[in-house]
Amino acid sequence: MPNLLLIESPGKLKKLGQILGPNWIIKASMGHVRELANDGEDALGFDLGANAIECRYQPRDARSKKVLSDLRQAVKKADSVYIATDPDREGETIGWHLQQALHLKNPRRVVYSEITPQAVRAAIAQPRTLNSDLVAAGRARDCLDKLVGYKGSRHVVWPLNNGAKSMGRVQSATLHLLCKRERDIQAFVPQDYWSVWVDYREGFKAFYRSSPKPQRQAAKDIAQEQGTEKESERVTSQARADALVAIAQSHPHRVIEIEGKQTKQSPPAPFVTSTLQQSAGSKLHFSPEQTMKVAQSLYEKGHITYMRTDSVILSAPFCESVRQYLQQHDPTNLPRKTTQHRAIKGSQEAHEAIRPTDVNHLPQQLQRELSADEARLYELIWNRAVASQCAPAQLRKTRIVTQSGEAYWEARGQVLEFAGYTRYWNNISSDSVLPALTVGQSLELQRAQADQKQTQPPPRYSEPALVKLMEQKGIGRPSTYAPTIKTLRQREYVELLQGKLKPTPLGLDLDGALETLLPDLIQPEFTAQMEAALDAIATGEQEWQAYLNGWYQSYFAPALSQAQRQLRSQPPTPAPTPTPARNPSPETAVTLQPQPQTASKPPKTVSKPSNAKLTKTKCPTCSEAMAKIPSRSAKLKAKHFLKCSATGCGTVMFWNDKAKRYELPYRQHQATPDPEKFTDYPCPVCGALLERYTYTRDGQDKVMLRCSLLENRRGKCKDVAFFQSRGEFWSPNFGTLKLPEYQT
Repeated sequence: MPNLLLIESPGKLKKLGQILGPNWIIKASMGHVRELANDGEDALGFDLGANAIECRYQPRDARSKKVLSDLRQAVKKADSVYIATDPDREGETIGWHLQQALHLKNPRRVVYSEITPQAVRAAIAQPRTLNSDLVAAGRARDCLDKLVGYKGSRHVVWPLNNGAKSMGRVQSATLHLLCKRERDIQAFVPQDYWSVWVDYREGFKAFYRSSPKPQRQAAKDIAQEQGTEKESERVTSQARADALVAIAQSHPHRVIEIEGKQTKQSPPAPFVTSTLQQSAGSKLHFSPEQTMKVAQSLYEKGHITYMRTDSVILSAPFCESVRQYLQQHDPTNLPRKTTQHRAIKGSQEAHEAIRPTDVNHLPQQLQRELSADEARLYELIWNRAVASQCAPAQLRKTRIVTQSGEAYWEARGQVLEFAGYTRYWNNISSDSVLPALTVGQSLELQRAQADQKQTQPPPRYSEPALVKLMEQKGIGRPSTYAPTIKTLRQREYVELLQGKLKPTPLGLDLDGALETLLPDLIQPEFTAQMEAALDAIATGEQEWQAYLNGWYQSYFAPALSQAQRQLRSQPPTPAPTPTPARNPSPETAVTLQPQPQTASKPPKTVSKPSNAKLTKTKCPTCSEAMAKIPSRSAKLKAKHFLKCSATGCGTVMFWNDKAKRYELPYRQHQATPDPEKFTDYPCPVCGALLERYTYTRDGQDKVMLRCSLLENRRGKCKDVAFFQSRGEFWSPNFGTLKLPEYQT
């Protein structure tokens, strides 16, 4: 019988099939196959017991059910089963789920970080068992994320009634970083200052200094980034700036000090996930999500090593192959010994950095078989990996200080004397050559000038810069950077404005509320402590169930109770129209919202926005004209919705693209119940029969169960909603309801 190799992505099937040959069956799980069920208290899918956590798992969706069914058939035909999911904590957890779902007794776990014949065959020859510590850390992360996301969203976010849909352990801490920066920008008050400089006929420019000695503060004031103009020490008044110009114009100038020194610049480390996303963003203008998608394709085709890593280690064979390449093609760039790079704090040293699988596969040789984006990213990875093993660059830096009267003037120059690693990865500014001068030499002033400037607010973060900040703060791990940013944009908490992430009013509002209600949870340091605890679980230093129970009992449960008390003490706010939706991602992206309690609250006075236009459509409630309100929501079929123009009405209608007409939310115009839609199951709140309700989402027809009494749906039964999923109906409030006789 053949052997069975279980992998995650179908993109690897062809390459692995070529490596292993016809005696192997290779099947892909298509990523995660199981998830925590949406039942129990707050639909967590697990129970927090005194000494243990009882988890209930289910297939993620219909596709996962089919995949598991196919895999069970493949297991029956196999002699041995090998699990080759990705070489990280998440991959280990997926391997465990496969073992459990397929009832595998002794699966052989194989791990490789590159899809090459040598690496794959070596892994097959040395299988191990599943690492229970890594699995425990993966399960703990799933439970922790759902605990924060589901409970936090239901008991803290939804009652805000501001349109926010979810919060999350990593998501909310990252949003807080963006909002904190935005508030700094909003509070920033610009100040005028002057940069004073002189230009000499000898061919160089010098900037004002209060002392001939190098000043730390002066160095901070000078813009050091490549492509920006240097500045003098900041002069804070027009009078002082004019006085310095006058001194420069009325006194002779001479050289009083010349410093010259040769320095070495060490090569950068090879790429890890975060630095790859940062460099691809700055050099290729890729988003983190696009970077990981292209890198995944390169990995599956066998061109690079695994792209989710925080380790800068390179294997000894690869380092030796680079040295051989340099010896043959660039011998002057070969260092005396192999270059080692300092590890990132907390990194998983068992992994490798991101590198080409073969240094002799030159970027120009692979262009024909790669897409344009793949070729560009591969070249970036190849150059960085080779540069990391090259000799340091050698620079000659020069500093000249001149004096006129009581004023000192400084010029700095830099010349690259030996390119070293910069032949492959240039991160050094262009040469700035100063003339050959001698101490005591007189200089001829050509011009003296003071440029008025203003201090600038701190910049917003680009996506790559946010990834760098998340890594520095310890928020999330390599596999979560890109998905977290994507979630924030999908939730409309942030928007991309001129290449920078700007929090929306909704994002600022949510962050402000969480800062009051759950202040600890959104702090980067607090989130980093949770990541450290997960790392301790992964290394066997912490028992995961004890940690999760302790964290919930000692912090989260009391924090939720306190937040709920604060919410109850606030005046009620009318809720927005609900959207029946669900997102099962691990980062607790809950999108269910409770329906508005319109029956028990007085109507809210609504002022029509200035950009709204009246339409010929009449309000179905009061017959007044409906106003067209622009909207950027991706959930709407049109870029607008209709809202009643009458004060206090508040009726809204949305465009139904299939029916080609405007409709009330949930078709509330059907006030008379339709007996044909009744089920045999009672509403868990009022006892009336549940009715089937059909709606369209993302172009698909969907079914949900709700209370059949309209007045109750707007009041006490507003939270009764069972959504169809995997042949069942589930509710975030009332668990799972099985309807075996009902066929959609």
